[in-house]
Amino acid sequence: MIENLLRPAPGRRLLREDEAPRGAPVQLGLDEIGTPLVDATFVVVDLETTGGSPRESAITEIGAVKVRGGEVIGEFQTLVNPGTGIPPTITVLTGITNAMVLTAPPITEVLPAFLDFSHGAILVAHNARFDVGFLRAACERMDLAWPRPQVVDTVALARRVVTRDEAPNHKLASLARLFGSATAPDHRALTDARATVDVLHALLSRMAGLGVTHVEDLVTAADPVPAARRRKSTLADGLPTGPGVYQFLGPSGDILYVGTAVNLRRRVRSYFTAAEKRRRISEMVDLATAVRPVPCATELEAAVRELRAIAEHRPPYNRRSRAPERQPWVRLTDEAYPRLSVVRHVPEAAAGRAIGPFSSRDQAELAVAALVAATGLRTCRQRLPRTPRPSASACVLAEMGSCVAPCVQHTGGEYDERVQRALAALGGDASDVVAAARASITRLSRQQRYEEAGRRRDELLAYLRGASRTERHAPLRRAPQIIAACRRPDGGWELLLVRYGRFAGTAVSSRGAPVMSVVEALAASGEQVEAPAGLPGAATAEETELILRWLERPGCRLVEATLEAPDEAAEGSGEAGWCLPLTGASAALPRLHELLSRQTEHEVLGPDPQESVARLAAAMGRRTSGVTGAA
Repeated sequence: MIENLLRPAPGRRLLREDEAPRGAPVQLGLDEIGTPLVDATFVVVDLETTGGSPRESAITEIGAVKVRGGEVIGEFQTLVNPGTGIPPTITVLTGITNAMVLTAPPITEVLPAFLDFSHGAILVAHNARFDVGFLRAACERMDLAWPRPQVVDTVALARRVVTRDEAPNHKLASLARLFGSATAPDHRALTDARATVDVLHALLSRMAGLGVTHVEDLVTAADPVPAARRRKSTLADGLPTGPGVYQFLGPSGDILYVGTAVNLRRRVRSYFTAAEKRRRISEMVDLATAVRPVPCATELEAAVRELRAIAEHRPPYNRRSRAPERQPWVRLTDEAYPRLSVVRHVPEAAAGRAIGPFSSRDQAELAVAALVAATGLRTCRQRLPRTPRPSASACVLAEMGSCVAPCVQHTGGEYDERVQRALAALGGDASDVVAAARASITRLSRQQRYEEAGRRRDELLAYLRGASRTERHAPLRRAPQIIAACRRPDGGWELLLVRYGRFAGTAVSSRGAPVMSVVEALAASGEQVEAPAGLPGAATAEETELILRWLERPGCRLVEATLEAPDEAAEGSGEAGWCLPLTGASAALPRLHELLSRQTEHEVLGPDPQESVARLAAAMGRRTSGVTGAA
């Protein structure tokens, strides 16, 4: 029933720039790397309908022109029987009468042919919301899946580059006259589509000077981005499309900002579009004069190199990871009456007496408060002798019953018990801290002291996060060498070499290649890492965390693991390896995190605070079972 819907191209072409009169459309000279517009296929479409609503009106005509590189390569045109009468006002406007569409095919036959004609192309229309809205509505009525093509609206493009001084408005007829289109629009689908083709090429010619030179630019071409910033999108020219690290450089070659990307070119281009809304980063982009790429074999390598570059160069526009050595730890001091102290470095000998690192000193202080509440350790900062001085006097905490006052009375045995509870809480047994917090939150909630209950919640969460990080990182930090593999979507393997918790190398084994030869080469060529002399170890905690997340991915396999025992007792008992304590923070944190990570009292305690806190306390009291083992 459908005849002559597809007609061969009439051989029309755009004039060369030296041939075209002033204002005429010209073929763009595009040599952009990636997906240049000159290689893209566009289908410029126009519809005629019985009205303005896609729900209440129907299509009466479809016209479309397929173009690539400035040349017309195909056209599509047909009248459509709308199944309803055409209003007289529409007939006057378009010239399409009821008699003309009486024998035309219905939309159920026309639409599949048009979708096939436009398949894989970028859809272009003047006021695209109207035309695309009718096409999508027709697909819905026919239970056809809308192909979701990339859509370009020439009205939006015209608003960016055509001023009121040039044209009174942005209607198709006005733009066609401005650009000297070879076809004058007349409210017939194919004619208007041909005119839109000329308008499209003229608009793209203008927008090339704003950095709109490839297909990806069209997504944000109509965004209100300053012209100077958009022109800087050429800084992404030639960047690789794989994973890696990018560095924005200032006028003097200094590094302004470091980031990581799965696709370097696409990520860098996004900084020159309206998608970038951060004020500081927009300021950085305006200052940047170049982008230095660091291609990486894998996404994990890129993430690690980003962390190291930020720590090394401390770019002014990076806020996170700039000073990992300043992250605080909570440590039990070495003295007659130990106390908890917030420090920045922990020697290896004190590894079992510290947890961390924490994101800030405030978080470390919250963890100290949780530990003190559970153990009763002293909070004063002076060093105390084992035997109290005769002239010593107790502070107000002793009078309040909050401290056993070892400063004025010999309480060695009792205080030693408290120290042992603290060592257990720092060494992998979080049960006392969780129980103490549970009891405190329950008591405070019954007294309707909800702000204090929220404070106890925050203290417990800070402790659990720091202790869990220590528990999870410790086996990796002690391991001289781990080689792991994770299957790639293409069927190959991504290999990772880790030494003492530090990223030491990576490699990719293609599908069908001998994997073990790649493993041997990776082990031989990887970075040599010395055993760490203190915490956090041979790598920053953030780097070790990235590695752990990679190792914990589904399907990750350990190819080789040289693991050290945490101490001599474990080494002799055969318990050396990669494991987590049954009653540790890592077991409690997942169970509590959803309840404890709420940010406001109302969210934590809910409309019925007593009921909500009771649920929280009950959740905290559940016993953990099972052991978390290696990946």
